[in-house]
Formats: sequence, structure tokens, C-alpha cells
Amino acid sequence: MEAEATFSVLNRTETLEKLQNQKFDLAIIGGGVTGAGIALDAASRGLNVCLVEKNDFASGTSNKSTKLIHGGLRYLKQFEIGLVRESGSERAIVHKLAPHLVIPEKMLLPLVEGGTYGKMMTSIGLKVYDFLADVKGDDRRRMLDKEETLDKEPLLDKEVVLGGGLYAEYRTDDARLTIEILKKAVSFGATIINYCEMESFNYNESKKIESLNCIDYNTGEKLMIKANNYVSAAGPWVDLLRKKDHSMNKKHLHLTKGVHIVFPANKLPISQPLYFDVPDGRMIFAIPRGRVTYVGTTDTNYYGNLNRVVATKDDANYILEAINATFPDVHLTEKDIESNWAGLRPLIHEEDKDPSELSRKDELFISDSGLISIAGGKLTGYRRMAQRVIEAVIDTMDDDKVSKLKKSETKTIALVTPSLNSSAEVSTYQKELMFELTAMGIKAPYHAWYLCTTYGKKSDLIIEKSKDFDNTDVLERLIRAELWYCIHHEMTNSLTDFFVRRTGRLYFNIPSVQKYLDIVLKDAVNYLNWNAERITSEKENLEILILDATTYYQEEFK
Repeated sequence: MEAEATFSVLNRTETLEKLQNQKFDLAIIGGGVTGAGIALDAASRGLNVCLVEKNDFASGTSNKSTKLIHGGLRYLKQFEIGLVRESGSERAIVHKLAPHLVIPEKMLLPLVEGGTYGKMMTSIGLKVYDFLADVKGDDRRRMLDKEETLDKEPLLDKEVVLGGGLYAEYRTDDARLTIEILKKAVSFGATIINYCEMESFNYNESKKIESLNCIDYNTGEKLMIKANNYVSAAGPWVDLLRKKDHSMNKKHLHLTKGVHIVFPANKLPISQPLYFDVPDGRMIFAIPRGRVTYVGTTDTNYYGNLNRVVATKDDANYILEAINATFPDVHLTEKDIESNWAGLRPLIHEEDKDPSELSRKDELFISDSGLISIAGGKLTGYRRMAQRVIEAVIDTMDDDKVSKLKKSETKTIALVTPSLNSSAEVSTYQKELMFELTAMGIKAPYHAWYLCTTYGKKSDLIIEKSKDFDNTDVLERLIRAELWYCIHHEMTNSLTDFFVRRTGRLYFNIPSVQKYLDIVLKDAVNYLNWNAERITSEKENLEILILDATTYYQEEFK
């Protein structure tokens, strides 16, 4: 069965019935990229698996990263050789699974007077990085002299640039990646739902978890989910679940906050992605993406509200100072910023380490009750993290059950069907989309790029659906078709799901959110049959997110 036949909010009643009436091999708490990866690995091996997410999928850390599937060059500086090796091999694999969504790009590392990296160490470091990450062919690092570096990026400060290094990275949309993994898990039989929170555990006489008490936020109804094994992939909320399970110990999370700010491309018209020095010794990324350029990230300890993480004036000033020091002719101010996002990294605490020094390795916590918690890690490693979790689950099963399971196949399972199989196919398909959109009256290349890198070949379905609408504005017809697709095939349950996680518009095209909000709202009412109170609250929720994406607060929310 194809994922699109079942992964719809319109089938929510049936999904809830399955959750209550079946006993699963595995129940997963948390619908970020880690939980999604676990669900796909489990379901594709033959396990009967379910997943519950208290908000929308990818609404936490998995929508707030730097949006790179990268090899972790800075982890080499921390001598985390194993992490660099695993990240390098994983990014190549994930690129093959969804080449329209995980896109190779050359990253420029400028070398400057008094900077973090010298010429010799950079040359050696990037060569070791290529070796560990098994980088081949044209993707291998290339060292540039001053003239070549400035030719690649003329906005750099000519007075301090000494040269540069060019190396391979991969850009993605973390929330879209999560959604595609979940859709694929559903196609293998997984039962997955959002806006359904695990409130408490029930235990048997041996103090083992025997069921979960959950609440469905759409209806307010309570339900009980039973499984043989339970995994928490709750990201920043992992310790809260461990406390509910009474299984906290000396190992705990250390939350750090990362902020990215977004500019219209004409305000920061860099030619390509850069990874550059900040005066305090850290390094941050500047990445062109469609109609914008985004820059980040900060790395500060976080003790605020887990459910509303925002950028502060200090965060914005830190990044603005870094940009203006690196690109002296741009003179950016807070008024030039179009939007921002702020998110948390759930790292494993280590005594006496600064936030930027904490390891990005993942770790399993297995409690006496049977709860398996996965914490730490990074976006790039989601697939291997999932494998480690499932191996721990399999260790609890009897031999007869294990013998019937397949080995992990996620290395070769294409995430989108029909699939694009290479960067060349993606490029060809994008040109085909451009031709078709031009014939419809949409001439700007951006729209073909956006559809291709968001939906892959599912763009054909969206374009075809757009012809059913009678708006005179073609772009209005297209966004209405996007909403139709996301509701019917991607479990879109709210305006924020659509504008933030499914399309990325809140961060990368916020003017389109404000322009098309009323049109989208009207269609959402028709599809989902919401009452007036729900519509109002949904619009208010989105307006709060728009406020957070365009405001810089004096301090964190407590």
C-alpha cells in the first residue's frame, strides 16, 4: 500500500482506532527525525510499530537545525574521528535516498589573518576529512589562493583573506526529510499520528511498562496504547519522560540553543555557502537558499521554556556582528532581517565543557521498566541511530520472533516514490517543471526550484491538481494545490503544519505566508470542517509563530 493512501489527517479516526485496538511490537514516542527513522527501520524489518507525537511532526529540533546533512568538519577539530567517519558515509547514503531533498553543495572555508584555521592545518584537515568521509571525485577538497577565494566570494574582506578551502557538504530541509521518512514508514505498515501526547506510563506487577496513556488533542479523547517495547525519541523532552518513568540517573541532557537569521538574497548576495570565523573563535554558516540567505548558528546554554524557543536581541546582534565583520560592505542591521528560527540541541551533559565543545554523539538510556531512550546525535546520523535503537529492541525479543525479521534495509529504501535517482535526474526534472510552469504563466525560476526541492516528482500531482481551481492568479491555484496535497497525503492538521513544516514558508518565504493566509485558511476549513473556534485559535497560533520569526526578545521565555 502506498503511504499517500493512508497518511492523511482525513483518516485520523481509523488511525486512532488502530492505536487502541492493536498490540504493537514497538511504540515510539516522538515524531522528529530520530523517531521517524526508528519507525521506518522497524516497519521495514517486519515489526508492527506505532508512533505518537504530541505536536506536529518535526516541530522541535528536527525543524530547527542548520539544515545540512554534513560530515561535521568541526568534529574533526574535537578529534571525534568516529563521528566524522559515520557522518561522511551517512550523508552520501541519504543523498541517494532523496537527491532532490539532500543536495550537494561546495562549501567555502575562507582563511583569514588570525583566524581559527591556518593554511597548512586546513589543507591537512580537509584532506583527512575527505578520507574519513570517503569523499570521491570532484567533491574532494580543493585549496584556493587569495585571488581564487575572492573570485568565489567577492563580498569577503580583501584586507584579511589569505586563501580558502573548498569542500563538499549537503543542504536539506530537515522537516521535509522527516515527513518523507514517516510517509515511507506508513507505506510499510507503521501506524503514525500527530497531536497525540503520551501522558503517563502504566506498569505491570514486575514494574515493566505495559501500556501508554495518551490524549488526542483533536478530540480531547483519552486512549491507551499497548506494545511489547517502548522507545522515547523525544529530543529535548527525553529527560521529562525519564522522570515520568522514574528512571533518571547521573546521565542527563544538556540543552543548547541555536539561532539562524534569514535575509532577502539581495541584502546578503553571497555567491555560495560559506563556513566562516567569528571573533570569539567559533564558526558559523552562511547559506544561500532560493530567494533568501540564512546565517547561523549560535550555541548557548538553554534553561528556558521548551515549548516556545525564541531568538533574543543578543542572538541577532551576535550574528549581525559576525556577518558585518566577514562581509564589510553589506552593513546589515536588524531591519534587514526577514525571519529567524530558534531551536534546541539535546546533547549529553559533560562536566566543565562549553556548549560548542559538547559531543554530538548519541547515547541510549535503558531503564529497568523497559523504556529505551535515545538522546544526543545529529540530523545526519538519524538512520544509524535508528539501527542502534532497533538492535536494542531486538535484544529483548525471543529467537523465534527475531528469526522472522529482515535485516535493516533503510540504506537502499528510496524515500519518495516515484524517485529521482541522482543529481542529474533532479536537474533534468527541475527543467521540465520550469517548462511546464512557464506554459502556465509562471516565469520566475524560483517556483520550479521550490517545487522540485520540496516535493520531488510529487510536484506533478500538485501541478495537475492546481488546474482544478479557478483563481485568476496561477500562484494562488498552486498554493491551494499544495495545501490539498499536504492534507490528503502528509497528515497536515493545522495552518502551522502547512506554512512551517510542510512548505518551510515561515522561514524562507514569509511574505507568501502573509499574502496567502486567508486563501489557505478558507480551503483548510472546507477540507477539515473546523469549527469557528478552532479556526480562530489556529490563525492565532500561526500569528504567534510569525511574531516569533520576526521579533527579537530581550530574554528567553521561562
